[in-house]
Amino acid sequence: LLTGEAIPLVSETHKSSDFIEFLKILDKKYPSQDTIRIILDNHSAHTSKETRRFLDTMPKGRFKFVFTPKHGSWLNMIESFFSKMTRQMLRGIRVNTKQELEERIYKYFDEVNREPVVYHWKYKMDEISEEEAVSI
Repeated sequence: LLTGEAIPLVSETHKSSDFIEFLKILDKKYPSQDTIRIILDNHSAHTSKETRRFLDTMPKGRFKFVFTPKHGSWLNMIESFFSKMTRQMLRGIRVNTKQELEERIYKYFDEVNREPVVYHWKYKMDEISEEEAVSI
């Protein structure tokens, strides 16, 4: 949210291992002293035993998760991003392979990130209180 950059990971599944792979991408991208705050829905992969085991290997406080309320997907800005991506890039296209679809999705993210738009959420991410953020 702070930079407007969208960091993609295209995956066929939504398993804990996929989420952990995404966390590893974020960990490598940002300076080690930074706290990475992520707005998440209540998908089980976000709090699974496998995810918790991975987080236990990270420095305390490296990741802070802010969970949207159950049935509150409209609060998660990635949902509106995906909706916009579907309208702009995916609707009406035909692809011959999953690889071609994946390439198109990554190309879309590259285009979006050339001129990132800073999203304005209700809270300033740097000012979320400890009660609002969950370290797991």
